[in-house]
Amino acid sequence: MKMKVTLIVAVLCLGLTSGFAQTQEECTTKLSIFHEYVKAKNYDAAYTPWMEVRKACPKFNKAIYIDGFKILDHKIDNSAAAEKKGFIEDKMKLLDEEYANFPKRSSEGELLSDKGQLMYDNKAELGLSDLEIYNTFDKAFTADKKNFKNPKGLYTYFSLMVDLYDAKEKTAQDLFNKYDDVVERVDEEVANYSADLNKLIEKEEAGTALTSKESKYKKYYESYLNAYDQISGSIDGKLGERANCENLIPLYEKDFEAHKTDAVWLQRAAGKMSDKDCTSDPLFFKLVNAYHNLNPSANSAYYLGILKDKENKTSEAIKYYEQALSLETDSYKKAKLYSKIADKLKRSHSYSKARSYYREALKLNPSNGRPHLQIASMYAASANSCGDSNFNKRAVFWLAANEASNAGRVDPTLKSHASQSAASYRAKAPQKSDIFSEGNAGKTISIGCWIGLSVTVPNL
Repeated sequence: MKMKVTLIVAVLCLGLTSGFAQTQEECTTKLSIFHEYVKAKNYDAAYTPWMEVRKACPKFNKAIYIDGFKILDHKIDNSAAAEKKGFIEDKMKLLDEEYANFPKRSSEGELLSDKGQLMYDNKAELGLSDLEIYNTFDKAFTADKKNFKNPKGLYTYFSLMVDLYDAKEKTAQDLFNKYDDVVERVDEEVANYSADLNKLIEKEEAGTALTSKESKYKKYYESYLNAYDQISGSIDGKLGERANCENLIPLYEKDFEAHKTDAVWLQRAAGKMSDKDCTSDPLFFKLVNAYHNLNPSANSAYYLGILKDKENKTSEAIKYYEQALSLETDSYKKAKLYSKIADKLKRSHSYSKARSYYREALKLNPSNGRPHLQIASMYAASANSCGDSNFNKRAVFWLAANEASNAGRVDPTLKSHASQSAASYRAKAPQKSDIFSEGNAGKTISIGCWIGLSVTVPNL
């Protein structure tokens, strides 16, 4: 009897093994077929064998999902309304299947933000409201914020909040809170990519060539920094005048008593009022002092410096700015502080001091080229007062052009603007005919006043 049972089990196992092997073999063959069709961009021919493998062997190979999204995107783009909706819904399903079968290829934050973007891009076909789509993004942000980092998704998330605010489905406080949430998230990613890019820039600046792998990584980091730079401007543009002083002041005044012991609320309120230049209102003074008393920090010291600036007490303002710098330990945030302080000094025409702060910012975050552009503009503004002859005054523009070129060299987000600025400065510098008349090609000119540098006249 035992032998009979053992024989039956063996036969069943053999059958199962044989069936599994046959299924695997069929999946291998059909995967090869649909993958070749996808490579040839013949997505319609790829559809049937792809669906067969997807159903029979969902864990078989990641190509099921990589190729599958391309196949469904083609179907979505080339289908009529009713059929199109089905393909959109199937792509939503495929996102879930990829997460279930290849969890290392995705995360909850990526999954939900990808689904939210798909919903948004096909809102009319799916018949969804802004609130339904927003809630999908919000779940991604709440459940797995660190993996919700797609630039396009972050912009769409905030854009939906603005639309809901305009439709009176969200409050002003909801809007400003979400703005701060998204901007902080973008800033975190910019800081991460900047840190990675800075290492490669420092290697290049030291005269060491990047490996081919490092060059690829550099382009990757630069592309993301470009994308985040673009959406940062779009986010501010979308917020627009909704966050002007007329809206901010009564809102924060009304909520101050309820939040005067909430350091995060105070910091965000003071930060928004500072960004929107609402610092002359007494509420700013109240916010800053409450924040500094509750949680002395780099930010609170910086805001106190702004207050002293408003009172025209420059030396006291500088003390607070220096205190802010001493309290900040994060290199990226410290670089931003140096730049902010330098901007204020530049506006008051304290060019030498401003340059010192811009240079400190560059040491901490060399992939941000904006300080180079600011220094260049100060050189250009000083041309008339920093030379002892007309030729030497115009020679200052060579310094400005070189500084502007540095901005484009290190910062992927500024290449076009930096190139235009450099060209503009060179056009104002001495031309070949001027150099010929002076007869000083190849000579070094010392630039006086606060600049204190020298520049070599180009050879003809």
